[in-house]
Amino acid sequence: MEIEVKGDVKPGFESVRDEFARLWQDIEIGASFCAFHQGTKIVDLWGGFTDRKMTQQWQADTLVNIYSTTKGPAALAIAILHDEGKIDYDENVAAYWPEFGGQGKHAITIAQLLSHQAGLCGLQRQLTVEDLYDWDKMVNLLAMQTPLWPPGSAAGYHAITWGYLIGELVRRLTGITLVQYFQEKVARPLNADFHIGLPESEFPRCASLIGPNHARKQPQPRSYSTEAESSELNRIAMQNPIIAPFKHACSRQWRLAEIPASNGHASARGIATIYAALAMGGTLGDITIISAEALTAATKLEVDEQIDLVLGRRVRRGRGFIINTDGDYGPNEKAFGHNGTGGSTGFADPATGVAIGFAMNQMKTESSMAPGSKSLVDAIYKCI
Repeated sequence: MEIEVKGDVKPGFESVRDEFARLWQDIEIGASFCAFHQGTKIVDLWGGFTDRKMTQQWQADTLVNIYSTTKGPAALAIAILHDEGKIDYDENVAAYWPEFGGQGKHAITIAQLLSHQAGLCGLQRQLTVEDLYDWDKMVNLLAMQTPLWPPGSAAGYHAITWGYLIGELVRRLTGITLVQYFQEKVARPLNADFHIGLPESEFPRCASLIGPNHARKQPQPRSYSTEAESSELNRIAMQNPIIAPFKHACSRQWRLAEIPASNGHASARGIATIYAALAMGGTLGDITIISAEALTAATKLEVDEQIDLVLGRRVRRGRGFIINTDGDYGPNEKAFGHNGTGGSTGFADPATGVAIGFAMNQMKTESSMAPGSKSLVDAIYKCI
């Protein structure tokens, strides 16, 4: 399928536009891609359609649900609290949230919680999607939950629960929600079009997610699954509840809710703008959102060679951010960010000053968390 690619690239980055257009030779419907280099925007592209029937053009300011790509900017909120001296990564969670300390969780540290080592990858009781909209219910259930493995002994992806855990910490420490804190400290100062929970006034700008089962081409089904993918931990973390891309993640309730692990809505430009600041030590232009020292603390490697108990593969983790694993974020091992189910991604590479944002509405089927925009990332680095 051929589409009109809109937007701009700086001289020398024309090949990135060509690579972006090639995405529609596969299953892409609508997407945006943005990159910064040393604080300057070098690529800002969009194209395709916001709906499955391909009747509405993707615009420069189109927003889309980016699932777990939300986790990186949400982790930044905790990093800023640390920068302000309000939270210590080595302190126990229960010091800030006393009710959390029951059921064998009294010694879980903030660093362990952020790096998915708390043993709270999901809840053992069956949930509905509607439960996710009830903040107090979710945090109370997590406070009463017994860890599913000895905390600190292993890492397992906290796909949905991670957002409630850190969000409650923000609420306990500031008296406001993570959504409010993030807007005040990050999105508004940077003028970044990134929302955790979306105001209803912004709904008209939203693209609809398209599930892999509705893709224009259907991939060959895998004839295997890893032991982790068929495990009870995977079921609890990834399938309790099952979230349908259109029915649930495009619903009014989902968009309005505060689900800091997975209901961020952004453009690629919004994602990349945040990471552009982080790629430059916390400052973009004349706006500083975090100190370089606090950013170093937030990206300290907490999980390296371990196999994730939920995902069944290695994921290098910092304190909320994924640290570059298998070259997903370019050639530099200290690059950091987060990816989302279906293919969205955002990351910063402080070694080069590169920052990337990619958002799309046609979800891919890969079980890997590797970005669907890998070819675009490679194209950027070839041009630098």
